[in-house]
Amino acid sequence: MSLARLRGRAPSVQFVAVATLVGHRLAFHKVSKDRSGKCDAQYTGSPEDKVIGVVFEVSESEKLSLDKAEGLGTGYDEKHVEVVTSERRTLDAQMYFATHIDPSLKPYHWYKKHVLVGAQENNLPPGYIAQIGAVESKNGPSDATS
Repeated sequence: MSLARLRGRAPSVQFVAVATLVGHRLAFHKVSKDRSGKCDAQYTGSPEDKVIGVVFEVSESEKLSLDKAEGLGTGYDEKHVEVVTSERRTLDAQMYFATHIDPSLKPYHWYKKHVLVGAQENNLPPGYIAQIGAVESKNGPSDATS
């Protein structure tokens, strides 16, 4: 969700809206190459479960490099979803979802910090930010420099 981090991967990226994805829950269970947990909007089908995130527009010319950076085909796949903005507008969006998961994984502190920064930058609800902040994380190789 962090615009600066995303622009490092796709410089053309533009903010569209903060939006809610119903029937999914935020999980840090995607198996990463470094064996830590990365984010996933896990499908549950339950209307009580919601992921609040950000919709960005990425230029078609940068989509392939973003797919590679995000790990499309190596732990993530993509699907089309319908999200609802805070203005109650419905948007069709494309999202990455984890295909290789392990519920026992924890994110590294530095990774969780990136997720929190994005949530704060985009003014997500304080309770949702607190929920992300409460996710247990662990020291990782980049934590000394992050």
